[in-house]
Amino acid sequence: MIGIPFYVWDMADRFHEDVVDDFVAEYAAGRTPNPCLRCNEKIKFAAVLDRAVALGFDAVVTGHHARLGADGLLRRSVDLPKDQSYVLAVLTRAQLDRSIFPLGDSTKAQVREEAARRGLAVADKPDSHDICFIADGDTRGFLAGRLGEAPGDVVDALTGAVVGSHSGAYAYTVGQRRGLHLDRPAPDGRPRYVLSITPTTNTVTVGPAEALEVAQVRATRPVWTGGERPTAPVECEVQLRAHGEWSRPPSSWPATRSTPSCAGRSGASPPARRSWRTGRIRPATWCSAPPPSPADLRRVGGPG
Repeated sequence: MIGIPFYVWDMADRFHEDVVDDFVAEYAAGRTPNPCLRCNEKIKFAAVLDRAVALGFDAVVTGHHARLGADGLLRRSVDLPKDQSYVLAVLTRAQLDRSIFPLGDSTKAQVREEAARRGLAVADKPDSHDICFIADGDTRGFLAGRLGEAPGDVVDALTGAVVGSHSGAYAYTVGQRRGLHLDRPAPDGRPRYVLSITPTTNTVTVGPAEALEVAQVRATRPVWTGGERPTAPVECEVQLRAHGEWSRPPSSWPATRSTPSCAGRSGASPPARRSWRTGRIRPATWCSAPPPSPADLRRVGGPG
């Protein structure tokens, strides 16, 4: 109908190797991965884009709710609750230069209305919040089937006492409160949260909510797309997760001098539901874009 060739490529093996295997390996290492990041990085904007360019196409167009500014920098969608710029932050400058995000200037409701006007069956399709390769949503069962049972202890960080057991440390994530199945309550009766996961000892450590606060986050594999790599530490706003509250660290916190997790591989997790931090980072490990301007911050409802 629109006069262009239509290609179908089977990338199941590549997807399994780059996304599914990576997902399992990250959990086995005690980290909580984001498979959407890896899929964008390795499949949609690598394997697919490479083939498209080889066939003479200019760009890959996707339905992500994000925008590219006139300066070529990645920007948030106008529909903040549906914004997907975070999962695109792993893209390189070359990949962004060949990407188009036509939905970034529309809300999800507007997109559905247009789809309905055009008679598209997907107009009323429910939003998907699950991992696409875990159809039943049972991540713990999925991991158990690939990593097997691995019983270990759940230890209280304050007392060092064993307060429970688990069948696989990979089933837990830092900040988790529910599903811990502890044998004894905390002496003060307050809930415990997962503070850390140690694969070498197969131990899950739990403790009070305030123990989740961190002043430093260390990450790997930074992506530089927002300008020249700085040669000195920079003050900036850093996004640590896809969605959550904006906040600045208390003045008592030391300045953050290591990188935030731009690619979902942070060595420490932020407090629950906190998305942004202000601090100093080493230039070797900056995120994929420079700090947003005050105008940008106002547009997305953040500080300033």
